[in-house]
Amino acid sequence: MKVVILGGGLSALSAAYFLQDCPDIEHIDILEKEAAVGGLCRTYEKNGIEYDVGPHIIFSKDKEVLDLMNGLLGENNEKHRRSNRILHKKRFVQYPFENDLSKLPQEDIDYCVNAFLHNPYEGYEAENMLQFFLKTFGEGITNTYLRPYNEKIWKFDPSFMDTQMVNRIPKPPKEDILRSAAGETVDGYTHQLYFTYPKKGGTEALIKAFVKKLNDKVEIHLNNEVLSVRRAGDRFEVMTSETEYRADKVISTMPVNELCHIYEDENKPQDILLTADNLRYNSIAICIVNVKKDYAGDNYAFMTADKNVKFHRISKLDFMGENYHIDGTATYMAEITYRQNDLNDKASDEDLIAGVIDGLERIGFIDSKDDVNFAELRRFKYAYVIYDLEHRKNMDLIKEYFSSRGIYLNGRFGSFEYLNMDAVIRQSKNLADEIKGKIKSSK
Repeated sequence: MKVVILGGGLSALSAAYFLQDCPDIEHIDILEKEAAVGGLCRTYEKNGIEYDVGPHIIFSKDKEVLDLMNGLLGENNEKHRRSNRILHKKRFVQYPFENDLSKLPQEDIDYCVNAFLHNPYEGYEAENMLQFFLKTFGEGITNTYLRPYNEKIWKFDPSFMDTQMVNRIPKPPKEDILRSAAGETVDGYTHQLYFTYPKKGGTEALIKAFVKKLNDKVEIHLNNEVLSVRRAGDRFEVMTSETEYRADKVISTMPVNELCHIYEDENKPQDILLTADNLRYNSIAICIVNVKKDYAGDNYAFMTADKNVKFHRISKLDFMGENYHIDGTATYMAEITYRQNDLNDKASDEDLIAGVIDGLERIGFIDSKDDVNFAELRRFKYAYVIYDLEHRKNMDLIKEYFSSRGIYLNGRFGSFEYLNMDAVIRQSKNLADEIKGKIKSSK
């Protein structure tokens, strides 16, 4: 039996890793259109500084997956205590926002606490993200931070997003809000309090570790863009920019909206293409800025809801250790999300870099533009899945269609779900178990 995997990111490599021990699978082809595998887990380098596509860290509630990731990295791994801050009016507020209200100006404390204690939205059923925030936290916390920050990162109004991203966030007890406002900082999301990260090589070190564990059954084909997929009897034919592959099973980790357009099927419903085009996502620009002074202290990531600051988050790469640091300087990674044809998309790289530098000055992380030693910007088309109000209905329709054609969807954009690295690996493990189970039962 032969398997073809479309795409070569973490979801593809981990799926191959879990499938390769199946004695009935004789060969696995991984087809990657780029010159290297890794997808959103690639690591880049500028003047000796390695950086990822956003601040990837290794943590999970899933002990099996966490042990696998840490085990693959071995000694090239280091534990860190998470130290994330929210920048609010040049004040450092511990993340999550509601756990450190005492750091706010007094007028903001009063607004957040009073609106939480006297919340007219508490008894309503939340049907979208904004309603969930208002119901759970009240107007004060919502309008001071949650609404503007989510508008900034998603570039999409939270009233048109569903609750899939937020419905597991617990409502804080009244006593915790009062303690937070009185000056007692509470550690939130304790499973994220500590994390590990490669000592060198960035997140791509995990990708390379997976590749090293692949056996002779698995073959990776780079610079090999998938052009079409079709079913031919009981098998599949996959045409790429290089050649044609035949397979008994196909796993797609490529963006499913693109798969819908290249899958050849005489009986393909017209609404599948319309549905695919209605899937929402964000792109991202990653900007590295090395500066002469360090005003961030012993902290890693900073979120800002300030609409006058171009980026929604910056990460201090020096936090990760000596291999991510240049003596006498600090290096920040800024993230700017955008959607096709919006102003950030149309802006030049030079304009976005200038906006990042201006933002660093606004938040007080540089004194002037003269503090910047160097900067670099890269853009990535697919970054965040947007859970708009139609997402669940649209994806259920698409999943049902490809399931009926015998094609498996996997990964963040393969299944169009907002999955972190650990969830991607778990999805790959579950998919591999499902495939192996079906092979066994068919004998």
